[in-house]
Amino acid sequence: MNTKTRSLKISDIQVEIVRKDIKNLHLAVYPPYGRVRVAAPELLNDEAIRLAVITRLAWIKRQQAVYTNQVRQSEREMVTGESHYVGGRRYLLDVIEEEAPPSVRIRNNRTLELKVRPGTGRDKREKILNDWYRKLLREQLADLVPKWKARTGVEVAEYRIKKMKTRWGTCNIQARRIWLNLELAKKSSACLEYILVHEMIHLLERHHNDQFWKYLNRFLPQWQLTRDELNRSPLGHEDWRY
Repeated sequence: MNTKTRSLKISDIQVEIVRKDIKNLHLAVYPPYGRVRVAAPELLNDEAIRLAVITRLAWIKRQQAVYTNQVRQSEREMVTGESHYVGGRRYLLDVIEEEAPPSVRIRNNRTLELKVRPGTGRDKREKILNDWYRKLLREQLADLVPKWKARTGVEVAEYRIKKMKTRWGTCNIQARRIWLNLELAKKSSACLEYILVHEMIHLLERHHNDQFWKYLNRFLPQWQLTRDELNRSPLGHEDWRY
């Protein structure tokens, strides 16, 4: 699909305009600071786009206010006493240095224990923890993907996990491949399920149009509550909401 991108200032709001071979205009507000993006049909003129944005200014500003007020963690130093999240719950990190292979586990339902070799630096500690988060997500997805394939009829050729700065998930429609943000390991299982199903539905309907929302309402009737939970939860240090 051919795309052309430019920027337009509308009522003190900088709007990214992406022209595509599509029938309808789509407006979205993105994290972390409320970037506004419009996907518009190639033949739609700037005045029509300006009018569409102006008519939704109140909604845009509400969305931007939500992003601005969302709790963000400072950069984690990977030291004992820090707060870290797993599955939507907050834990206190306990770093233990010992001459043994590194490991991570939840202890006493309130402590996230990270064992490392003496002298292990911050970046290596973070990698060990992220590898554990990745394993945790893969274990959850091994059950969730087949479950939702049965419910939606959607075949996912492959799913992958990576750190992303602006999205909770994305998909490659041609390859039928879904990417999920590593940060989802820190969110509740309902949030992970919502993002997975959202991306799977894109394999049925590419765009956020009426048909897409019909699918989502059908498969996940409570999706808006889960989305709100996800958008209220603390964001990691990286600048990046759905």
